[in-house]
Amino acid sequence: MNELEALILGLVQGFTEYLPVSSSGHLQIGQTLLGIDPEVGGLTFDIVVHVATVLSTLVILWKEVSWLLVGLFQKAWNDEKRYILNILVSMIPVGVVGLCFKDEIEALFHGTTVVGVCLLITATLLALTYYYQPKERESISPLHAFIIGIAQAVAVLPGLSRSGSTIATGLLLGNSKKHLAQFSFLMVIPPILGEALLDAKHLIAPSAEYLAEHGVTEPISASVLAVGFVAAFISGCIACKWMIELVKKCKLIYFAIYCGIVGLLTLLFL
Repeated sequence: MNELEALILGLVQGFTEYLPVSSSGHLQIGQTLLGIDPEVGGLTFDIVVHVATVLSTLVILWKEVSWLLVGLFQKAWNDEKRYILNILVSMIPVGVVGLCFKDEIEALFHGTTVVGVCLLITATLLALTYYYQPKERESISPLHAFIIGIAQAVAVLPGLSRSGSTIATGLLLGNSKKHLAQFSFLMVIPPILGEALLDAKHLIAPSAEYLAEHGVTEPISASVLAVGFVAAFISGCIACKWMIELVKKCKLIYFAIYCGIVGLLTLLFL
């Protein structure tokens, strides 16, 4: 992978992370179209650009993040602590999947058939929110946070959009469109940053054992990672702000059509 390819894939990651179209699926499609060997760099590039988009979330939603941090250190039980509790509850399913089924899931990131099928599933899920719109409730309950967390855990499959799955699940449960996108974006911060911290030493100086375990034939250069990181961060800031407004207006049917078309094209031609 060279710097130009890293720029393209970084932009793809940033723009698709917050749009309900699956960033991991588009990354894999992009690598296939560019003729990039997935074993050159392995998961290193994917982790770096995912961290970049998480940092873009912190920038765009810093007002909300600071609100949570201030409320966390207050003695009384408050809305901020209730919100943080919901985020912690939503992390349980993805934590279980990451600890118990990580190797099996990573094996699925080596083929476009899974991507195509999962994009069609994403399209179906998004379409349901257009045809079924239950009465809205103002706040997200811990039970609903857990169910949305299950959707996030399942969405580790390439092609199954994380934001699309969590937002669509929340809408189908009757949660407020006003708060759902914000919750969906904030709930992904701890898992991705946690995974990045665990893999930090491998990203800085990958050992031979780590490279062999992840099927990496050669490490990726620092300049390529830097270009991908910057591209993903900038495009992620743009997409995050745009997606929040889109969810409030609930025009997800257009993304359902897009995912359906891309899923079919992936299955037919890739």
